[in-house]
Amino acid sequence: MLQRIRAIVQQLKSLFWTGLERLTAFLLPLLARVLGEKKYSWLVGQVAMTQFFLRTKWRMVEAYYEAHVDRNSPYYRPIVTMWKVAGKVVMYVLIYLFVIETNIFWLTGEMPGVDELQNPKLSQASEIYSADGVLLGKYFAENRTPIRDYKLLSPYLVQALVATEDARFYEHTGIDFQAWAGVAVGLVKGGDRGGGSTISQQLAKNLFKTRTKKSFTKTGLFGYIPGLSKLIYKSKEWVTAIKLERFYTKDEIILWYLNTVDYGNNAYGIKVASKTYFNTSPDSLNIQEAAILVGLQKATTTYNPKRYEGKPLEQNRAWKRRNVVLAQMVKAGYIKKNAYDSLAKMPIELHSNEESPYDGTGNYFKVAIAKYLNEWAKANDMEIDLYRDGLKIYTTIDSRMQIHAEQAVESGMRSIQKTFDNHWTGQNPWVDEHGKEIPGFIDTVAKRTEYYKALVHKFPKNPDSVLHYMKNVKRKMWVYSRSTLGEEQMTMSAYDSIQYYKHFLQSGMMTLDPYTGHIKAWVGGLDFKYFKYDHVKQSKRQPGSTFKPFVYTAAIDGPKDLSPCYMMTDEPFELEVEEKGEKKIWRPSNADGTFSYAAMPIRRALAKSINSITARLTNEVGADTVMYYAQKMGIKSPLKAVPSIGLGSFDVSLYEMIGAYSAFVNEGIHVEPMIVQEIKDQNGKVLQRFEPVSYRVIRKESAQLVRSMLEGVVYEGGTGSSLLWNEGEVLLPANNRYAPAFAAKTGTTSNHSDGWFIGMTHNLISGVWVGGDDRSIHFRTGALGEGSKTALPIYKRFMIKVVNDPLLANYKPVPFDKLDKRVVKKDFNCQSSYSTLPDSLQVSDSELDSLNSLLGSPSETPDTNQHSPQ
Repeated sequence: MLQRIRAIVQQLKSLFWTGLERLTAFLLPLLARVLGEKKYSWLVGQVAMTQFFLRTKWRMVEAYYEAHVDRNSPYYRPIVTMWKVAGKVVMYVLIYLFVIETNIFWLTGEMPGVDELQNPKLSQASEIYSADGVLLGKYFAENRTPIRDYKLLSPYLVQALVATEDARFYEHTGIDFQAWAGVAVGLVKGGDRGGGSTISQQLAKNLFKTRTKKSFTKTGLFGYIPGLSKLIYKSKEWVTAIKLERFYTKDEIILWYLNTVDYGNNAYGIKVASKTYFNTSPDSLNIQEAAILVGLQKATTTYNPKRYEGKPLEQNRAWKRRNVVLAQMVKAGYIKKNAYDSLAKMPIELHSNEESPYDGTGNYFKVAIAKYLNEWAKANDMEIDLYRDGLKIYTTIDSRMQIHAEQAVESGMRSIQKTFDNHWTGQNPWVDEHGKEIPGFIDTVAKRTEYYKALVHKFPKNPDSVLHYMKNVKRKMWVYSRSTLGEEQMTMSAYDSIQYYKHFLQSGMMTLDPYTGHIKAWVGGLDFKYFKYDHVKQSKRQPGSTFKPFVYTAAIDGPKDLSPCYMMTDEPFELEVEEKGEKKIWRPSNADGTFSYAAMPIRRALAKSINSITARLTNEVGADTVMYYAQKMGIKSPLKAVPSIGLGSFDVSLYEMIGAYSAFVNEGIHVEPMIVQEIKDQNGKVLQRFEPVSYRVIRKESAQLVRSMLEGVVYEGGTGSSLLWNEGEVLLPANNRYAPAFAAKTGTTSNHSDGWFIGMTHNLISGVWVGGDDRSIHFRTGALGEGSKTALPIYKRFMIKVVNDPLLANYKPVPFDKLDKRVVKKDFNCQSSYSTLPDSLQVSDSELDSLNSLLGSPSETPDTNQHSPQ
């Protein structure tokens, strides 16, 4: 085999020299033509002179060597051999380093380039900030927030690190040659002995992942060979460490190193670790705390101080490791022996403040932000990693409103849940259209769970085992509590757990500034830890009567060009429709199942949410026109131009509905909801500023008229009038309780499956949805399940908190501008029309006073002490 290899090498040499001769023979005439005869002759002469000079010098060296070296000496051969070996070793080392550095033929894997060394990318958490400057939360795979200034490190921390990890740190230039013997022993034994790696080498390992890169281009062919792979990654660390020492000062290397270390408990980097274990900053660490954090680097599990809380000192390995570090500081001369003796006796004192991805408020909108930014980056051909890039994301969320919204949903839903549980005492709430319990409901839900699928995979031919583990195997688990705040521990099976959670009603809430489109609060559910499904944007449900304003907008702004005083009669309405190829008669009924047979202005019909008039009006203006206006105003979910569209028969999201309502307050201009204002990179450079997107969708006059009609829902005895029952809290302007400061619409779908309320003030639109995850889970009566009984109370709790918060004075409701006949040309003073209504629909004196104030009547505003709104 060796002879064949030598023969091949000789052939390759022969081919090389032959090729070189032929190339020279080809290039010389070509060079003569390019340079010309004169310049070419001069160049040939210079080359000849150089060759003569080199040969002469070489002969002189040979003569000197022969004169001073005795070839017959017995030491001649050993010395020559030694020099040859040394020369070959140096040559092989240089070749090896060249291969390591260049990764030629992909043998050893990639090395960090100059740009990576000068601008290393450290995986760090992206931070989310509210519009008022509060840190709302983080995205992180590694919870790390680097510090940039060496002066922000405790001197004890630096001393403990150097004494323990690299005592000669300030003397070497990246590699400690005195420690190489220890490394060699480790390589021979096949273990990782430690003691040889300098802080610079460890930084190279942490920063550039020299030991964890697994792809072929990053690991290289030799990296897959056992034994050789360890030499390869060690060599990479040596080379990289030397380069780091060239680019950075010793202080900068210390700072970079402490920023890269994993300290356990999801704490990466010294800043997060200081907060996690001691709730302090790196510059405030005392000597014991510094020693603990440095000791943790040897083994984050074995020496984790949280693991030994409450245990005797003799069993506390974290305490023992801390004292080892303190002993090293004595050895290095950083502390005195008597100081060590007193410090070593002290127990560990922790002040834990562990962070998790669920910390802070608004976990639902954090998911929405992540999805939005990833879509934005993809659309703009950018690469961002929220979990590693250390971005600063400035949102539109107001932290105070977010807290008020979460508290309103929390307290409101606990009250509603208690009512719901009492309503279904002794029965399961999943029922069909006839009120009968759906058989096998929990079985169907269970089969959709990942746990059930895993059991089926484990027991493919044994369904009894699957059922046994699902129904009979019980274990302790933390669950969201129905009876107390937060969570509680219960013992239950998988089936028990599913049944427990299916008894919950859910909720979603969002608040929007209708002029800027800034989303001020976003609550997607009860608790993100237990209910991941977002009921603001992800969930889509039938909006019921909250969809009706689009019908009235189509009637007023559309081709019919009607006024709020257009008269219609509340009477049965029917229409022949075709459903799945079959012709049927559609007969919508009112919420109470009766008809008044009274003629009334459509203003009153919207306030009282009369289904018969809305259905008839949809038919008159055209279902396609209603669909056109709904989509134009911001509804992006699929709709169809069918007669029932006006009653909210198609699924939409709360997010869409609130955005669509913005035109009513913003004088006909729709503004797209936005949640992110600005993104900065980890160095503070602005990557993108987002501006509001708005456009006119209806005439200003139409917006004012419909908004005025929605004021009637609250102030004219409509379905939202209970908003004015203050229960000791002040919601309305103190100087004039009858000046309309709220406009709103409630909504309830069939079987009370969905309860909606959307309320508007002069500068806020807030919407609330309440219902079961499954449409079959709901109240059985309108007295409990209507939107005015489920969603409105949550909105009311929220607005009371906003009104009473002195920091949100700008959002305290003030009266809407009164309609001006000089601007609004259509008839909007429908007062004379109310005299024709039956007693059940008559407007009370207080309602008329409110209406007079709304319409700009010269009558005086009633004294708030003498009247109460209806």
